[in-house]
Amino acid sequence: MIKEFAKAKKFTVVRHQTGGDKFEILVDPDKGLLYKNGEIGEVANVLMADFIFTDAKKGEKASADKLEKTYGTSDAFEVAKIMFEKGTFQLNAQQRKEMVEQKNKKIIYIISRTYVDPKTKIPHPPQRIQNAMEEARINIDPFIEAEEQVQEIVDALRSILPMSSENIQIALKIPAEFTGKSYGTVKNYGTIKREEWQNDGSWVAVVELPAAMQMELLDTLGKETQGNVQSKIVN
Repeated sequence: MIKEFAKAKKFTVVRHQTGGDKFEILVDPDKGLLYKNGEIGEVANVLMADFIFTDAKKGEKASADKLEKTYGTSDAFEVAKIMFEKGTFQLNAQQRKEMVEQKNKKIIYIISRTYVDPKTKIPHPPQRIQNAMEEARINIDPFIEAEEQVQEIVDALRSILPMSSENIQIALKIPAEFTGKSYGTVKNYGTIKREEWQNDGSWVAVVELPAAMQMELLDTLGKETQGNVQSKIVN
């Protein structure tokens, strides 16, 4: 069966193993990935064949009884939805490469914004983080959110690249004419612990945020206020 499809068009396999049984569906690789990522709503639009296999390579189809017993339904579309949710989507080489690269960039971005060098108290440059990940032979899962992989990766990197995730508190004073935009900026970077509006309309606040984000916040505020922001670390 797979050979027949291979002659006609490209496809990939979604495989689900449960209770000692294996089930497979053939899907369009690009549409299938969009469906798995929630960008296509109807599973019928991604299937290459409207039936479930026990072995797609041999062309062996699953019986209605076996599907009912395993999935509680013999409807191919309903079973396919469950298989996408619980099974394994077989990425082609290009898809895997692109997804891993995207996750890799996001993971490095998160680390650089959250962790600092304990000695200098400033973030490690992205290239240094990348080099450490390569040295540690970090494997990135293309299907797991970057945020969920960061802690395990950081733990694996600590012997190569010392990191700490300290929070700091910064006191800020922003003139009245810049508060409209800068107030939102501060909220996006950290947690406002205390704030007070002065008689002249200026805004005074203490914000807590990861030490790694301090320089980025102050650079952003400096641009927004034309250099008129006042700041001081208070802890």
